[in-house]
Amino acid sequence: MTASPLTFQPRPTPHPAADLWQVAEIEALYDLPFLDLVFRAAALHREHFDPSRIQLSTLVSIKTGGCPEDCGYCPQSVHHDTPVENTPMMTVEDVLTAARHAKENGAGRFCMGAAWRGPKDADLNATLDMIREVKSLGLETCATFGLLQQGQAEKLKDAGLDYYNHNLDTSPEKYADIISTRDYEDRLDTLGKVRQAGLNVCCGGIVGLNDTRQDRAGLIAQLANLTPQPESVPMNSLVKVEGTPLNGAETLDWTEFVRTVAVARLVLPHSYIRLSAGRGEMPEAMQALCFMAGANSIFYGEKLLTTGNPEVDKDRQLMAKLDLLPLGG
Repeated sequence: MTASPLTFQPRPTPHPAADLWQVAEIEALYDLPFLDLVFRAAALHREHFDPSRIQLSTLVSIKTGGCPEDCGYCPQSVHHDTPVENTPMMTVEDVLTAARHAKENGAGRFCMGAAWRGPKDADLNATLDMIREVKSLGLETCATFGLLQQGQAEKLKDAGLDYYNHNLDTSPEKYADIISTRDYEDRLDTLGKVRQAGLNVCCGGIVGLNDTRQDRAGLIAQLANLTPQPESVPMNSLVKVEGTPLNGAETLDWTEFVRTVAVARLVLPHSYIRLSAGRGEMPEAMQALCFMAGANSIFYGEKLLTTGNPEVDKDRQLMAKLDLLPLGG
C-alpha cells in the first residue's frame, strides 16, 4: 500500500552535532497547512502515547515574590510594580497539605516553585524535607528553584526529586529582550547539572513574548537538540500581568499556539508536552485541538504560582467531554 503523503516520518534523535535540528527545518514544519500539521502531529503522538490519557500536575509556589531576576513576564520580580508581595517560605506541613489535596483531586505529580535566582544552600536544605514528604504520598515530585550550584542537584535527587524544571523561555536570539539578569548559557548550565545528577528534565518556553515564528522555532530547536530530549516540555502562553513590561505584548493568534504544540510534538516525539500558563484563557475547543496535536499533560488546580488556572471541576468536565482520563487513573 502506498503511504499517505501526510504520513510524517520522524527524524532519529539528533546525533552527532552535524545532525542537529536546524531552525529553518522547524520553520518549514510551522509552514505546513494547519490541518495537515495537526494531523501529522496527532499520528506521531499515537505511535508513542495513549491519546486518551493525560498527565496531571499541580504547581504550588512555596516561596512567592521578591525575585531579583528581571524576567519581563513575571509579576514576582522586584524590578516590576505588581500586586505580588514578597512572602516567607511555606512550612513543610502546609506543603504536605497542598500535596494531599492535589492527590485527592487526581494529580500524579506535585511541582514546587520558589521565586529565587537560585537557592542558597540553607534555602535548598529547607526544601528537602518537603520533597521527601511529598514523595512519601506516592506522588511524582518536581521543583523549579532557579539556577543551581554544583552539588545542589544531587541533594535534590537524594531527597527523592523526580523532575527539575528550568525553562529556556524563548530562542537564544530573543532572550536578551526578555531577561537581562542571567544569560542563556546560565540556563543551559543548570540543565546540564540536572542531567548529570540523574534527574528528569522539565524544560519548555513561553509564546506571545512579542516573539516571531522564527523565535518560536528557535526555542523548539534548542529543546529538540538537548541530549537526551526533555522528558517534560511545558508550553506556556503569556499571561499578561499589570506592572510587567510585557503586559502590553501583542496577543498571539490562537492558531499559532496550536501550531507550536504540533511542531513540538513532531520534533519531541517521546516528551510529555504540557499545556501550562495561559490555559485559563483558552476556549475548550482550542484546548481540544492542542490535545489532538499532541499535548498530553496539564497543570491541574486553580492557581499556577501567582496566575490563575481553570478550576478543577471545569477541567474534569472538559476531560469528560473529550473522553480523556488521567494517566495512571
